[in-house]
Amino acid sequence: MGFHSGELAVQTRAGVRTRAERLAPMAARGQLRTATADFVAAAQLAVLTARDAAGRLWTSPLLGQPGFLRAATPTTLHIEDPFLDADPLHDLPARQPAGLIVIDFATRRRVRINGVLAQADSGGLTIDVDQAYGNCPKFIRNRHLRLPANASGPDRTPVFTGELLRPEDGRLIEHADTFFLGTSHPTSGNDASHRGGPTGFVHIEHDRLWWPDYPGNNLFNSLGNVTVDPTTALLFIDFPTGTTLQLTGTATLVWEDERPRDESQTGRRVTFTPQRVVVTGIAALRAEH
Repeated sequence: MGFHSGELAVQTRAGVRTRAERLAPMAARGQLRTATADFVAAAQLAVLTARDAAGRLWTSPLLGQPGFLRAATPTTLHIEDPFLDADPLHDLPARQPAGLIVIDFATRRRVRINGVLAQADSGGLTIDVDQAYGNCPKFIRNRHLRLPANASGPDRTPVFTGELLRPEDGRLIEHADTFFLGTSHPTSGNDASHRGGPTGFVHIEHDRLWWPDYPGNNLFNSLGNVTVDPTTALLFIDFPTGTTLQLTGTATLVWEDERPRDESQTGRRVTFTPQRVVVTGIAALRAEH
C-alpha cells in the first residue's frame, strides 16, 4: 500500500520524501502482530473515525475494561461495546472505511488500525484490518486513566448538540493538551490520529480553530488526507470532568509562506471550521497526570 497523491504532495513540499519512503514498510503492515494484539487487548481507550448514517465524519471515544478490544484473528478486530445513543456514531452503517487509534497514556504508546467496518450492531463492532502500525510516543501527555472496575462501556449523557461552539466549549479547547483528529480519503479510507502539545496549543479565532503542525513521523497521513478531502472530525476529552467535545467540519493546511509571521514556528498550521458540535458527559471517566 503506497502513499496517495495528497500524502506525496505534503511530503514533497515539506522536503521529507526520502525519510517518508524509509518508513513506508511500517505503514504497509496488514496484520495485528502478536505484540500489537496484546497491547490492544490490554487497552481501555480507543478512538474511531467513521461516518454516521447521514454521511458526516465523526471521531468518537470507545472505552471499556481490558479485553473489550480483541484481535479475533490477525486481520480481524472485534470491539465488544457498540456506541451509545448519545454518540453521533451510535447508528453508523457497516461496510464503510474505519480508522482506529488505540492509546495508552500511561506508557505513551499508540497503535493505528485502518480497515473496513464489517459489523456494526448490538453485538459490537468488527473491523477487517488493512493496516496496523505503531506511532512514536512524541507529544503523548502522560496520564493515568481511571475507569471503575464495574464499568464496561461507560454511560454517556447528552449535554449539547448544535452548530456553533459555546463559550464553555471554547474554554475546554483552549485548556486542552490533547485531541484526536479524524480525516478521510476517497480511496484510502478513514483515519484516526492523535495530536498533543503544550496546554493551549489549539487556538480559537473567529469561530475557527487552528493549531501548529508539530514535527512527526513525516508520513503526513492526516494532512495528506486533508489536502485531498477537507472533511475532518475532532474529539476533545476533558479528563478532569469526563466531558467529551466532538466536532465535524472542514480543515485546511496552511503553509508558512502563505501566512507571513506564522506564530506556530513549525512552517505549517491547520485551520478547522466546525459545522456541528456534540457534547456529552462520561461520568465514569477520569484521568490524572
